[in-house]
Amino acid sequence: MPAQEWQKMSAELTSALHLAHPPIGITFSTEAPEGVAPFDAPMAEPAPDGRTGRVPAGCVFWMRAAESAFTTEAADHGNCSVGSLTHGLKTAEEVAGNGDVAALVESGWAPEGMLSMLPAVTGRPTHVTYGPLGATPVDPDVVMIRMNAKQLMVLSDAVPDLRIEGKPQCHIIPLATEEGAVAASVGCMLSRVRTGMSSHETACVIPAGRLGEVLEQLETTSRADAAVAAYAGEDARRFL
Repeated sequence: MPAQEWQKMSAELTSALHLAHPPIGITFSTEAPEGVAPFDAPMAEPAPDGRTGRVPAGCVFWMRAAESAFTTEAADHGNCSVGSLTHGLKTAEEVAGNGDVAALVESGWAPEGMLSMLPAVTGRPTHVTYGPLGATPVDPDVVMIRMNAKQLMVLSDAVPDLRIEGKPQCHIIPLATEEGAVAASVGCMLSRVRTGMSSHETACVIPAGRLGEVLEQLETTSRADAAVAAYAGEDARRFL
């Protein structure tokens, strides 16, 4: 799709939901896209189990992507076993013995056998590219937005099949890529601490192929919301 179309849809989505942060595009591939700079922060000191990466977890890339476009390799995500699994970068067998998985289970945060329950991106990608949707250098597979409760309310009116999920937050990515679902997560403590995402925010992903449909539905429901807001405001004047 021409870059101008993504720019247009990014502006429309931002306006329709009054987003505080720009939508981002996320693209999975088996090759590094041409002309996109690699994410070049240094690798962290390895944990006792050998885990390392350029950020604490792949969800941190969501926050950085609001600023600029970049591409990552599987190893860049390696500090978070759960995210590496849901993004299709590693298998359950490859991460099952890692210390972070053990910590999640031992704390009671996650059940034994958690890894086998999680959806994952298929195709075993080797690269994930991130960037502002309005300036995306490649066609995205999914569009991610950060929302507050009111914005989620508006989106849920527009998308009746919206899925609202729990932890881990990153599993909404494969729900979009593999099932075509528009999916939001209430978040998870693992991700909130690592990303610094504020307490009033939640993340939502939209399959890129459904973005036009979602925007049309938002236009329709926004008119209804405006009419109801005007009515409710006028009706409330009787109690002043």
